[in-house]
Amino acid sequence: MTATTWNPTRPWRGIMVATALPLRDDLSVDYDAYAEHVRWLIDNGCDGVVPNGSLGEYQTLTDEERARVVSTAVDAAGDGARVMPGVAAYGSAEAARWAEQAGEAGCGSVLLLPPNAYRADEAAVRAHYTEVAKAGVPVVAYNNPIDTKVDLTPALLARLHQDGSIVAVKEFSGDVRRAYEIGELAPDLDLLIGADDVLLELATAGAVGWIAGYPNAFPASCAALYHAAVAGELELALPLYKSLHSLLRWDSKTEFVQSIKLSMDIVGRRGGPTRPPRFPLTGETEAAVRAATEKAVANGHL
Repeated sequence: MTATTWNPTRPWRGIMVATALPLRDDLSVDYDAYAEHVRWLIDNGCDGVVPNGSLGEYQTLTDEERARVVSTAVDAAGDGARVMPGVAAYGSAEAARWAEQAGEAGCGSVLLLPPNAYRADEAAVRAHYTEVAKAGVPVVAYNNPIDTKVDLTPALLARLHQDGSIVAVKEFSGDVRRAYEIGELAPDLDLLIGADDVLLELATAGAVGWIAGYPNAFPASCAALYHAAVAGELELALPLYKSLHSLLRWDSKTEFVQSIKLSMDIVGRRGGPTRPPRFPLTGETEAAVRAATEKAVANGHL
């Protein structure tokens, strides 16, 4: 049976939390709170963290902030192998520079979007991943065609794997049928769950990891769900999944950053504000996230 837990030889497996970034009221980064959050996640059943992803608002950070977030995560995790920084950038050279910085910090892997400044063709995508892979840190591809408009199809992922450019894929398309095609075309490419609300479907289809959003607020329950799902223990996993799904689906919505931070605030964590152009949730959206979070708390998911 394929291992589905974290280990230092394949540190992108297991539950890798795409961390939200605590900001103070003046919108400066609270590095102490972030370090405490990383430690808390690992102490509560998560295997590692993914700083500087979309949930970490990397697009709004300065270069100095972005680098310090990575070093803070490495120090707090106690093992750089447990840290998978996002290294997305408009240019391949800049993405490669972030991958090199991750390697120098001791990180075990990096997460890389395809070129997203324009709708890159296959040749450009392959060249992009080849360039970043030269940094020598294992690269996890991130397929998010909804936002990037570049689709890492199963066939393209197989070619990237054959190129030696990627070791795994965070699959966020929402099309669970792709899991089986990826398994057929690239059986040695690790499939990672990329959206919280298809966790059970991708876990039963052979995923060996989860780059997760909602463990930021509910790590223990999410860890229990993941381990039951990948073990095929549906009698345990399905009720958990159903009880959490009204919350997990917010990970796939446009307002996912604000939603997860609001849930963190409700359960007593430091979610805090987001940087513009993201603004706080209001009206029906805020009410829906609050209701889903309170339902999860009432069901004992803390």
